[in-house]
Amino acid sequence: MKMKMLCSALAGASLLLSACGGSDGSSASTPTKNVLFFLGDGMGITTMTAARIYSVGEDGELTMDKLPETAFVHTFSNDAQVTDSAPSMAAYMTGVKMNNEVISMTPETRATDASGKAYHNNYDSTCPSGNGQAVPTLLEQMKTAGYGTGVVSTARITHATPAATYSHVCHRDAENTIAAALVPGGAGYNSKLGDGVDVILGGGSYYFTPKADGGRRNDSRNLIAEFKTQKYSYAANKSEFDKLPVDGSKIAGLFTKDHMAYDLDRDATKEPSLAEMTGKAIDALAAKKKGFFLMVEGGRIDHALHATNARRALQDTVAFDDAIKAALDKMNKLDPGLKNTLVVVTADHDHTLHLNGYAARTGKTEAGKPGVLGLVKNYVDGKASTDVDGNPYTILGFGNGPKRLATRGPIDAASLESPDYLQEAVVPLASETHGGGDVFLGAQGMGADTFSGVIDNTAVFTLIKKSIGLQ
Repeated sequence: MKMKMLCSALAGASLLLSACGGSDGSSASTPTKNVLFFLGDGMGITTMTAARIYSVGEDGELTMDKLPETAFVHTFSNDAQVTDSAPSMAAYMTGVKMNNEVISMTPETRATDASGKAYHNNYDSTCPSGNGQAVPTLLEQMKTAGYGTGVVSTARITHATPAATYSHVCHRDAENTIAAALVPGGAGYNSKLGDGVDVILGGGSYYFTPKADGGRRNDSRNLIAEFKTQKYSYAANKSEFDKLPVDGSKIAGLFTKDHMAYDLDRDATKEPSLAEMTGKAIDALAAKKKGFFLMVEGGRIDHALHATNARRALQDTVAFDDAIKAALDKMNKLDPGLKNTLVVVTADHDHTLHLNGYAARTGKTEAGKPGVLGLVKNYVDGKASTDVDGNPYTILGFGNGPKRLATRGPIDAASLESPDYLQEAVVPLASETHGGGDVFLGAQGMGADTFSGVIDNTAVFTLIKKSIGLQ
């Protein structure tokens, strides 16, 4: 009786009462700790640096710059020096190195058969017998332990990064199979998710709807309708998103057929921002009155970098940073001092973006002032620096990608302000590749001080579990 009175008295002080459990009458075994994992897809150190200058100038700070604990992370995969998103995110979520394009499977799992053909056919695939085993993910393990769970992304929710939290496939392209793993009650559902992931927000309705309805499913299933039968409140646009309940019930939102818009192009009346989705997810999970796991991906940073479109990449990095700030503000109100909350911010891999020359400081990018997106102007005299043929060049460039000039010439400074401007690449490729450099990790809150030095991406999984005492 005394404990019940004490719990009642303290209920307003914090969401997280380890001695009392939730206010919904749950037992003392109810989990009371939170993990928020932020993944900037392709957000290498150079991208972070350029985004900082773009947004707040050389002297400024992004929210992720202020995280008190930091580390560098190795990202190589089981079979490649330069990883793709599938095994790198899966390493964070499982603690296991796996081959490129494989999602949350054992190390020997092949993404291709003996002939070199990928294990996918019109987005449908199951791993052939004998080709590896599923590896439990952090989300699955926390769901089993009673935590609330959420997945948020500006990419398709079936894309490699979010998929690595809740599915197991031999090839990341099997997005119909990945989608089915997310919907309770149907064929292909991942039973390790119990009654389902509590919050699902992002893009990619293509893989949840049949071809007859403009989707890409070959089995004629409408998984969005199935979500609704499984007691999910569903949103397909911003106005419906605004009405999604935050009462602890399950919610899902797929706002575009494919990836969501780049932040620079986003129509705020049609698509929520990453910060808005993050805030909604936290409110919905906090209402469950127990600990939770939330993964938030800034997915389109990577896509803009593949296109060598620096401006959109930097703007999406800033939008990702805004989501981190929104989350920290909310969590500090729910759990003052983050005594029971761990926030981790990192990237899955690098890109080939680089900063050229000896440019004078530019300050942030503004109308008429391209800043870090502009030409290299020498710090001594402010004049445009030139190559061996006397032509100017931009501060930002790429090691490889689609814009490889046969002959370099003058650059129209005004064109640099266009959102469609593509930075020059050294090696001509149809699409820019990932880079193999280490990536930044920042952490704050409970157990954050265990992240330090230079670590492998597989170690992140272990450190997160340790911080919340998950066996």
